[in-house]
Amino acid sequence: MQDPEFWHQKWADNKIGFHNGEVHPFLAKYWSALAPKRHERVLVPLCGKSEDLVWLAERHDDVVGVELSPIAVRAFFAEHFYTPMVTQLSSAHELYQFDELSIYTGDFFTVPVETVDIVYDRAALVALPAEMRIDYAERVKRLLSPQGRLLVVTLDYSQDEMAGPPFSVDEQELQRLFSGYTLTLLESEQADEVHPKRVDKGLSRFAENVWLITAP
Repeated sequence: MQDPEFWHQKWADNKIGFHNGEVHPFLAKYWSALAPKRHERVLVPLCGKSEDLVWLAERHDDVVGVELSPIAVRAFFAEHFYTPMVTQLSSAHELYQFDELSIYTGDFFTVPVETVDIVYDRAALVALPAEMRIDYAERVKRLLSPQGRLLVVTLDYSQDEMAGPPFSVDEQELQRLFSGYTLTLLESEQADEVHPKRVDKGLSRFAENVWLITAP
């Protein structure tokens, strides 16, 4: 997103440093904070080929991912030896289904996802430039059920010191994007002076934050 071709090229060139080959520790640590129930529908926007999808599918009957790149989606199923049913929904969207997992390919803003109970956002909000983050938050809020909640991972650093993506999304912006919602900071993992994230990019600070956001 931002320019879709940017992400298509990243996957085509296998330049996917943003991909985490393991389940995100914040997911395993804080999922219970959402009081999730097995029947609740979980959405993972801009999911890539995340291992988090498998972890969630072990705990929920309906896990929905949305990913721009068909390369990422096909890689996810191939790497797990899953044979999905593939449905061509339109010229812009496909649906891959296997047991509890459904992954749509295409633009998150136009994909035909139905109402969900929980949104897990590890790498979606921080992948989008500022103007798109507003549209993204509005789309997410429209998709959420009345008792909906989100587990959101954000990054906080000086945007002047490093160009995104991933972009910095501070608490003030998150409050604006989800005005009226209740935001709870579950953890802020601060990088020290020798942390590779700071050393490699010359950042004066860097934090990874995990938020619980609940509907009003």
